[in-house]
Amino acid sequence: MTDHHDSKIAYLVEQLEDLKANNLFNRIRTIESPMDGRVVIDGRRILNFCANNYLGLANHPRLKDAAKRAIDEFGIGPGAVRTIAGTTSLHDRLEQRLAEFKHAEAVVTLQSGFTANLATIPALVGQSDVIFSDRLNHASIIDGCRLSRAAIVAYEHGDPADLRRKIAESTEYSRRLIITDGVFSMDGDIAPLPELVEIAEEYQILLMVDDAHGEGVLGRGGRGIVDHFGLHGRVDVEVGTMSKAFGVVGGIVAGKRTIIDWIKQRGRPFLFSSAMTIPDAAACLEAVELLEASDDLVQCLWHNTELMKREMQALGFDIGSSATPIIPLMLGEAALAQEFSRRLFEAGVFAMAIAYPTVPKGKARIRVMNTAAHTPQDLEEALTAFQHVGRDLGVIG
Repeated sequence: MTDHHDSKIAYLVEQLEDLKANNLFNRIRTIESPMDGRVVIDGRRILNFCANNYLGLANHPRLKDAAKRAIDEFGIGPGAVRTIAGTTSLHDRLEQRLAEFKHAEAVVTLQSGFTANLATIPALVGQSDVIFSDRLNHASIIDGCRLSRAAIVAYEHGDPADLRRKIAESTEYSRRLIITDGVFSMDGDIAPLPELVEIAEEYQILLMVDDAHGEGVLGRGGRGIVDHFGLHGRVDVEVGTMSKAFGVVGGIVAGKRTIIDWIKQRGRPFLFSSAMTIPDAAACLEAVELLEASDDLVQCLWHNTELMKREMQALGFDIGSSATPIIPLMLGEAALAQEFSRRLFEAGVFAMAIAYPTVPKGKARIRVMNTAAHTPQDLEEALTAFQHVGRDLGVIG
């Protein structure tokens, strides 16, 4: 019996058909080559402007060599959760180097940035507490907040004044936590962290920032948003990822040693899910060493970003309020974004449409991700494709 004839899941068949009818069904493309500025899809070598591989480290020879050496020395898998038998000297060394890199008291690593949020938020607050969360925070923050069972009070995006109002209106709770993304992944704008720090200090509220898209991008040599604003020691918890600019996979929680020690005692993904694999930990460690030694890749990323933004705006595209290498081409309707993405692919550029529920209805876009892996020729070819498709679809003149 096929799925279509299974009455137990008929509602799913109906909902999937509804997604397709409304241009919201996500058709996943398969990459047949290493992650880089150009990738192979369906046998074609195509420009890649989809990935979070900001610094081009996902296929870097130093990281690959480090992973291979670690496999020879330690094997592949840790074989256990960190608290039983899954902590190796590689994990300890990685956390020590990350703490030094980020000028934090301590760091704990997890399996991904998503699990880092799921570990951290419920460990800090619970049922009688309240979380003040930026309205556009990432899904992993939202899920972590829900798991905590704390009350969730959303404040208007990037609006410290509204946060103050919401704090004044919410006085009946025990512990309080302010959470914001550092860089907002769909719009590319940056949180007003200095103002949030002042509010957190004034009201004695814990402050947490998720810097997934700031790691390797903002700050000196890619040290992140806390370094970018010079706020070391004033942000209680900094969650990050090694799955984007670091080119590997893994989560980071950095901050005050007491908080990190507590997450090791009560963070459920740390306690109940196996540790990062050996090659992942070794490759992440090599990425830290590489960034400590040189900021050339970060500088290249920002050079490419400034060029692309300048040229996209000159062509007439609406790129929103981005202040980072994330460039949203604001198109509005999902159908237009899907068609734009399809035509870009035909023209040799891989850039996916982003629509509801990832962004609000009517705010569909193409999210253009610049990286240090792109050459000047790559950027020139991509801009030509964007121009032709934009004109064909009437998006630009």
